[in-house]
Amino acid sequence: MSKINPDVLAFYKELEKNNTREWFEPQKSRFKGLEVEIKHYAEEVKQGMSETDEIDRAKLFRIYRDVRFSKNKTPFKTHFGISFHRKKPHLRGGYYLHIAAGDSFIATGFWNPDKDDLFRIRKEMEVDAAELREVMADAELQAHWGGLQGDEVKTAPKGFSKEHADIDLIRKKQYLFMKKFTDKEVLSADFQKQILSHFKAIRPFFDYMSNLLTTDLNGVSLL
Repeated sequence: MSKINPDVLAFYKELEKNNTREWFEPQKSRFKGLEVEIKHYAEEVKQGMSETDEIDRAKLFRIYRDVRFSKNKTPFKTHFGISFHRKKPHLRGGYYLHIAAGDSFIATGFWNPDKDDLFRIRKEMEVDAAELREVMADAELQAHWGGLQGDEVKTAPKGFSKEHADIDLIRKKQYLFMKKFTDKEVLSADFQKQILSHFKAIRPFFDYMSNLLTTDLNGVSLL
């Protein structure tokens, strides 16, 4: 397994202090070399994940920021972001790797579910949330990820009662798990092994959600 080049974190530390096109231009060849290494690293992670999951592709996001609708007008992202896509339509959920100086993490789950999927999840929670709670209480999942995270509405989504016993799950707009890593952990020889171990541990959650989102409330397949 490859290791993360320490210059990845060094480069982004420097970029955070000099986030201008004038600084970046003479550093571009340096960045491109690091980008090639990270793409290779992402492919290794993808191959490792494919032993226990069906991964369609690994996508490395561009360094250039879209500043059109942002108050932050700095031109460059100060991290590498990589998403790993599961094969649809039968598999749902996604994986993400974020590498940044002092702010590296992995995340998994449902970052921005479309309105139909979100409604389907909420309706299932309204009817019976016991199975999802059992999945989330799994000892291995808890040890790797802890509790469920994600944005939520303040009280209750339209059409749902704020007094419902499972309103904590119904009000979610995202269903996410996140794990942070120190710079030392990111640069260690077993970081890739840690990534694969965490991603494998989320499978019970993904298996449940994939089954949920490919059936209607009566359990009839939508595929």
